[in-house]
Parts: sequence; structure tokens; C-alpha cells
Amino acid sequence: MKSPLRLAREKRGMTLDALAKIVGSDVGNLSRIERGVQVPGPQLAERICSEFEGEVNELQLIYPSRYVETPVCSETRQ
Repeated sequence: MKSPLRLAREKRGMTLDALAKIVGSDVGNLSRIERGVQVPGPQLAERICSEFEGEVNELQLIYPSRYVETPVCSETRQ
């Protein structure tokens, strides 16, 4: 399962290290935010959302489990 932040970051081919430098955070914090273990503070959430220009919003960062991409179940064969 991938969070909206991880999906947006991977879509751009961006590493956690590159994003960390852009938003002024560290890789560990961003990794925990992507996994839903940590919630970003208001300033960091704003910087992340600004970088992704609408691809990611603050609610997705605060409540990632509500927006996680779930795998599609394959149909059962008959």
C-alpha cells in the first residue's frame, strides 16, 4: 500500500533525499510521514503540498490511511 505522498513522489521520479532538500526536512522524517507513522507539522505540510502543487493535500498528509492506494483484487477464475 502506498500513501498519496509516496505515489506523487515516485510519479516524479524523486528520491526522499531530493524531497528532503527541497522542503527543508530530513529523509527519516519524510519516510515516517510517507508510512503514516509521523504527522508533519503545519509548516512542513505546507511546504510539501506546495512542492506537489495539488497532487498531495494536507488532509492526505495528516490522515494517509484514508487515502492509501489499495491493490486491486483479481477476479476469481471459474
